[in-house]
Amino acid sequence: MKRLLFAFGLAAAALVSTPAATAPQKKASAPRDWTKTVVATPEGGFRVGNPQAKVKLVEYGSLTCNHCQRFHKEGVPQLLSQYVKSGRLNFEFRNFVRDPYDLTAALLSRCAGPANFFALTDRIFSSQDQWLDKGKAQADAIAALPENQQFPRIASATGLGALAAKAGVTPARAKQCLSDPKGIQKLVQMRGVAVDKHKLEGTPTFVLNGKTLDARDWSDLKPLLGSPGG
Repeated sequence: MKRLLFAFGLAAAALVSTPAATAPQKKASAPRDWTKTVVATPEGGFRVGNPQAKVKLVEYGSLTCNHCQRFHKEGVPQLLSQYVKSGRLNFEFRNFVRDPYDLTAALLSRCAGPANFFALTDRIFSSQDQWLDKGKAQADAIAALPENQQFPRIASATGLGALAAKAGVTPARAKQCLSDPKGIQKLVQMRGVAVDKHKLEGTPTFVLNGKTLDARDWSDLKPLLGSPGG
């Protein structure tokens, strides 16, 4: 019996002296990528980024504007990776339509919805020279059409419809968007607000936290945004 008690005591002592198993540590979750968050805004634009960001940047841009094209090639990738992704800044693009070609491109890009708006807008800017040249080649024939037929003709003649299809906009959906009076009116209203409220005279025009900036390209804009880290 004594031997059994002795053995039991040794076993109990071993249990007491054994260190407790370390609880597995949870891996830190990866920071949220705010470039994946895109919504349509009440003002008519599309916004990417943290809705609670302290820095809010709006661009009024035209899809037929070569200065806007340059900004979206040189500035937007840096803007997204250095400022939007971390949640420090959100970026909203609002169409400022200048002509029937611009209006057609805007209607189609907006037709893609929030998930594909920026990707399609980027494709439209990237191929701006090509589709505009195709449109200009048929400008007289397009201008001779009734107004309600001009936008679908521009979409097919320029290849904008094909670009939209790659972003998930079916031909039937594109036709619907190009003939939607509410969509057209929204673009007209957005242009009016830009002129009346922000005194917009050219594109691109940038509005930072409600203040219209004296900046026309990425080199002008970047110093006004502060450091990417905060």
